[in-house]
Amino acid sequence: MTTSLVPSGIPAPVDTGEWVEPAAQSVAEAVVRDARDFGVYARTGGWAFALKVARSVRPGGQQAEGSEKASAKAFAELAGCSAERVMRYYKAWDMAADDGLVPQFEALLPGEDVDLPDADVWLSYYSSRNSATSVRGHAITAAAEAEGIKATKALEVAENPTALRAAILADPGTAEAARGALLDRMKEDPALQTEMARAIARTGDLKKAVAQEAKAADRIEYVRQIAEGGQIRTPAGRTVAAPAELRAEAERHLSLIDELDDSEEAGEWAGEAYDSVRTLVAEAVEADPELRVQERRTKFYNSLQKATKVFEELTLDEVLEEDVVEEDMLQRLEALQEAIGACINALRKATTTS
Repeated sequence: MTTSLVPSGIPAPVDTGEWVEPAAQSVAEAVVRDARDFGVYARTGGWAFALKVARSVRPGGQQAEGSEKASAKAFAELAGCSAERVMRYYKAWDMAADDGLVPQFEALLPGEDVDLPDADVWLSYYSSRNSATSVRGHAITAAAEAEGIKATKALEVAENPTALRAAILADPGTAEAARGALLDRMKEDPALQTEMARAIARTGDLKKAVAQEAKAADRIEYVRQIAEGGQIRTPAGRTVAAPAELRAEAERHLSLIDELDDSEEAGEWAGEAYDSVRTLVAEAVEADPELRVQERRTKFYNSLQKATKVFEELTLDEVLEEDVVEEDMLQRLEALQEAIGACINALRKATTTS
């Protein structure tokens, strides 16, 4: 047999499954105080603490007649923090007062409560970092405004590079945003360009990747010049008008490359386009008798100039002085002499019969 704990005449409470807040007097006073303080902060954010500074602090310790306000230094010592932190709250309140959101300092007395703005407005006036007032801070603020974000967010990131690094390492989206920002910054920062180039050159994998991308970009540009400019560059370096068939093939490959997503590798496509177009260029050269002759003459002149330059750079004086001559050297030079003689004879016969 059970005994009801509800007095007779009073209906038993119905359990609706909803939370019923206990009476304040049944909760410890410290809990009630904490809950109310938390509620104030949840509604107003930093304004609750800025009010404590605004009504209690007079910067520089200047005491007005009959005022109980303390200096920022004295207030900070009592609070167990720095005077700089106290003044950041003071300045935030000062700016809000100028905008008419909160009362001026002179109208506040220690311990006095006033209506406070919403918590979301707080970040528009307060910066927890000294950099906000520096030249660097002003630049970050201006950039944040241009991007349409709050300056406090940008300043927070700028002052916490370790957190920024962690976000870049862990999140592809953040890494992509950082990459885009660096590229934009490098366009107007030659020093950063040099530093990035040096860092890449010192990292084997990055250096190789850059070389591959540069090669692909050069090949795409070669195809693009034919498709859009209507000109081809022959293997010997001559520039002539591209045949209609060749230009159409270049346009086809270029349209395929331009349709690639950012996530797709263009290297293989660039290689295929380049090889296909180069084959057609070679065929176009061979199909034009005059161009073919000009191409071969240019190639021969280029080879002759390279061979002449190499021979002229031989330092015979140093070899003779140091007595480093070996039989193999003479044999190579004699073979070269014979080849040159044969080449001269062949050219002479060609000129006399033509």
